[in-house]
Amino acid sequence: MRILMIGDIVGRPGRRAVRQFLPGLFHDYQIDLVIANGENAAGGLGLTPETAKELLDCGIDVITTGNHVWAKKEIIPCLDSGLPILRPLNFPPDAPGRGYLEVKDVTVVNLIGRVFVGQFDCPFRAMDSLLSCMSDVSRTIVVDFHAEATSEKVALGRYLDGRVSAIFGTHTHIGTIDAQILPKGTAYVTDVGMTGPINSVIGVDTQLAIQNFLTSMPHRFAISEGPAALDAVLVEADNATGKATIIRRIKQSE
Repeated sequence: MRILMIGDIVGRPGRRAVRQFLPGLFHDYQIDLVIANGENAAGGLGLTPETAKELLDCGIDVITTGNHVWAKKEIIPCLDSGLPILRPLNFPPDAPGRGYLEVKDVTVVNLIGRVFVGQFDCPFRAMDSLLSCMSDVSRTIVVDFHAEATSEKVALGRYLDGRVSAIFGTHTHIGTIDAQILPKGTAYVTDVGMTGPINSVIGVDTQLAIQNFLTSMPHRFAISEGPAALDAVLVEADNATGKATIIRRIKQSE
């Protein structure tokens, strides 16, 4: 089973990069399942039904989200509609939507961190609870851990090593160099990176971002224009054991 995780898709440039590069990746790597974090796909903040459909039509099988999932209110009814869109599992239980689903014999889980992000239920205990009732489903389990602190991400990776097939960190938009297979067989990377404008500050227009730091005054952020790149991580997992056998970074640029 070859699984591709696409890093946070930012605005129109990110969606364009998906359209442009994903067909070639299917051809080159014989990908079986595509997951993408889409919580910034609509104008850089949130997800709409239209942008979700655009991404799904490109060949993405599951869209994960994070702390910006509620930014566009029109997406909320879609979360309970059967579309393959996830919100973090460790949101309060009465929140709309679901935190995991099974697609093509793979269980995809969405978690959110707490350090520097917000007051959510414990992601460690949320996974313990989920795994305790999953003995009769797929052995291949992958997690999008949408979190800020590298320590929290690394700790979850070590905590779940051997219990899930892969943990993909998202949220910071900066890809890390630590893609690895942990000792007990879990593929891990602290952050997949960003699919969006190259000449930007994590997707935002560079001058607007700099002005915000220089003045500490609020500025209306805009997504940068220009060439875009796609950041992704490919994992191959053994269907029989759920253990990862290969992990590699993929980057495509306009």
